[in-house]
Amino acid sequence: MNSTTEKRIALISVHGDPAIEIGKEEAGGQNVYVREVGKSLAELGWQVDMFSRRVSPEQETIVQHTPLCRTIRLTAGPVEFVPRDHGFKYLPEFVQQLLQFQRETHIKYPVIHTNYWLSSWVGMQLKALQGSKQVHTYHSLGAVKYKSVDTIPLIATKRLAVEKQVLETAERIVATSPQEQQHMRSLVSTKGYIDVIPCGTDIQQFGSIDRASARAKLGIAQDAKVVLYVGRFDSRKGIETLVRAVNESQLRNSGKLKLIIGGGSTPGASDGRERDRIESIVQELGMSDFTTLPGRLGQEILPTYYAAADVCVVPSHYEPFGLVAIEAMSSGTPVIASDVGGLQFTVVTEKTGLLVPPKDVAAFSVAIDRILMNPRWRNELGLAARRHIESKFSWGGVADNLSELYTQISAASILEPALVGQ
Repeated sequence: MNSTTEKRIALISVHGDPAIEIGKEEAGGQNVYVREVGKSLAELGWQVDMFSRRVSPEQETIVQHTPLCRTIRLTAGPVEFVPRDHGFKYLPEFVQQLLQFQRETHIKYPVIHTNYWLSSWVGMQLKALQGSKQVHTYHSLGAVKYKSVDTIPLIATKRLAVEKQVLETAERIVATSPQEQQHMRSLVSTKGYIDVIPCGTDIQQFGSIDRASARAKLGIAQDAKVVLYVGRFDSRKGIETLVRAVNESQLRNSGKLKLIIGGGSTPGASDGRERDRIESIVQELGMSDFTTLPGRLGQEILPTYYAAADVCVVPSHYEPFGLVAIEAMSSGTPVIASDVGGLQFTVVTEKTGLLVPPKDVAAFSVAIDRILMNPRWRNELGLAARRHIESKFSWGGVADNLSELYTQISAASILEPALVGQ
């Protein structure tokens, strides 16, 4: 194996295209994670190929992000958007396309890092066919997700079986928080090897503008009390809880409250329908005068919105990690979040923000009031939040940890399973 091969890694993200615009349907934290991990690994000298599925004829086959980092889109199934719950049947074709790419380019990947359960199945096939070592990040656990939804999809049984298999067979699972690791152990399997390596954020980008400048840029009054939501339109994200909580709070905040719900949506698709539903609740409660829905917030403007806010609210019913929380905190903005999953790891309650029970309108309203009515405390929380992210959640630090893991695995230094820490 030559030195260039030793420093080569494939990141597989079948449904989470790292080169797509964040905020489009089903494009969120996973896409950001794969792209930023890829770019940061390239800065450490890894040659990084990120494989995803082509969903439109207009998409380029290869997107070069940096000299050593690129996204490669494979054609598996129809060249159109396919919801993640309907994507499994196209995975054998994805595997064949990836093998074909390797044959044509004379590249072999000693280590592959798969993301989400669909990609884990691809990784397990490559492991069986060519002996690749596999690292896997779940991004979402079916065993947890299916507890919080009313309708269980037909693919659920297959997903749960695949998630168990990859935990028990991959060289290493990367949990993004101790809470996620605990869920894997209690709900999926006691077998397999797990490392906790959190997600990261760009601490130069988020934190690059102060609040007064951000508000001036966005045309927001300096004395407004701004509550911000950023994310997909999905009923599991708890946006309705936030809207109803802000409605209660605005009665106590002398008309200066402003709610911004940032996120893209596709008309007619599930996220478009959820946006329509949220807008109808806003109108029904008489909140239209102080609520704005600016649409998808691109990476160039997103730091400005975070900086302009007094508080960012993450009201998800469940969140394995929650990138929005660390982006907001990196921007010096305290976070009010549901007391679930990875948010329990990223948000230090009473220090960088507040954790409250999910779906609890009254609790969210009280938390919003506590921060908005105490500007000095709000500023203290914001400063502490920024320091917290600087010390624990930079992408560079995440890449350092992953690089060390890949190097260990590709060097076959795991001699005996018993020697590996849980």
